[in-house]
Amino acid sequence: MKIMNTGGTFNKRYDPISGELEVPFDNLAIEEIVKSFAYEVEIAGMLYKDSMEIDDEDREQLTAILEADDEDIFVIVHGTDTMHLTAMKLAAYLPERVIVITGAMVPYSIDKGEASLNLGMALGFAATQPANGVYICMSGIIAPHNKIVKNRREGRFQIVQDRM
Repeated sequence: MKIMNTGGTFNKRYDPISGELEVPFDNLAIEEIVKSFAYEVEIAGMLYKDSMEIDDEDREQLTAILEADDEDIFVIVHGTDTMHLTAMKLAAYLPERVIVITGAMVPYSIDKGEASLNLGMALGFAATQPANGVYICMSGIIAPHNKIVKNRREGRFQIVQDRM
């Protein structure tokens, strides 16, 4: 199992110079969470962007990286605003893999709870070796990517009957 870190709110930290929350070019939040795990997890970083900045070219790059990797199970840390678009792309091109996409609505640097829960659930689910497919793990639920949606009004993800 491998964690791919693309950035997103999960990873954001406050930059006192710019006065903004920024996505740093590191895996610090993920490393802090997995250090207490009973097993080793490989972490690879790429993009390091807010998901609103991730475009089709970035999704193609991520798809190519996963396709070239020998690993069959991936957990991807991704921003919540466009994780569904990345999920659709990965599902179309990598149907023989298990991919669990997770993120956080609040940065780990501000509130460690949500990010830790989501990543822990995603890794635990992936470790059970579920059926091949692309899943999203957010707000305490895990579902196939086309059965879960971000409810922006309520600030959480929820199960839906069908989503294309």
